Amino acid sequence: MPESTTSSHASASAEGGQGEPRPVRLRIDVSYDGGPFDGWARQPGRETVQGAVEDALSILIRREVRTVVAGRTDAGVHARGQVLHLDLTDREWKQLGGARAEDPAAVLTRRANGVLARVLGTERKQRGLPEIPGAIVIRSSQRAAEGFDARFSAIARRYTYRIRDGAAGHDPLTRTSTWWVRETLDVEAMSAAVAPVPGLHDFLSFCKPRAGSTTVRDVREIAVERTAGGLIELRIEADAFCHNMVRAIVGAAVRVGKGERPAGWLGQRLAERERSSDMLLAPPQGLVLEQVLYPAEARLAERAEQTRARRSELPA
Repeated sequence: MPESTTSSHASASAEGGQGEPRPVRLRIDVSYDGGPFDGWARQPGRETVQGAVEDALSILIRREVRTVVAGRTDAGVHARGQVLHLDLTDREWKQLGGARAEDPAAVLTRRANGVLARVLGTERKQRGLPEIPGAIVIRSSQRAAEGFDARFSAIARRYTYRIRDGAAGHDPLTRTSTWWVRETLDVEAMSAAVAPVPGLHDFLSFCKPRAGSTTVRDVREIAVERTAGGLIELRIEADAFCHNMVRAIVGAAVRVGKGERPAGWLGQRLAERERSSDMLLAPPQGLVLEQVLYPAEARLAERAEQTRARRSELPA
């Protein structure tokens, strides 16, 4: 299991080579309803979570701001525990505290949420889009520990996929956060189906490959359970996930739960390492990025270097 999920304040910035203070790196924890957005990543002409967050931060910092995120979510996918980082100059950091020398991180959190309300409200209305105040919330901001990188320092990500089936009954109030399956699903068969998933595997059968990227992932845990409220939850933790991986695994488990495939079919597909039109991709709205996990502060930089080195060794 991970050593730590948080990082505390870093020590004061060291002087750079030109006598200028080093940039101040901030860790920002964000939650969002992915329904109204075309995914996390900024795209020209598209409404994205990154676009809205960076627009708000740019207004607050008074210059163009770019962020680095722990993991890009697809269109319609939600996040409860997304993490990003950005760099400010030492002057920008101190200016956030103002004349009253308030905690700059607390000021950024408070004021950024205020600006976000405007970006998601009146500014969208002026562009003929529906207002969605509260769709994105900055949960916390803090000065990051030395070596922290939101993407490369992460050691694991946790996702939950939620399903309502015939046994639970259709609830129209959860239609934007669950997948409604009319049939009653066999949860025990689904649990047996995903049993081969944990471990280091090539998940090509469950991924949409990207050029220059590997489909090998280390899944630490996976579980399928019916909650007291009747929902079916598939929880999965891995070092990282490739494109559509969780939704493809969920889709395969649901086919087993419906009785369309035997419990061993999912493991067979994993071993085949081959894309197939036989796969069912679960819709995005049931998927939530719950948490991003990081090592102890002393290992943040080491972990980031290890991850970068591994990515650079991948075949083109």
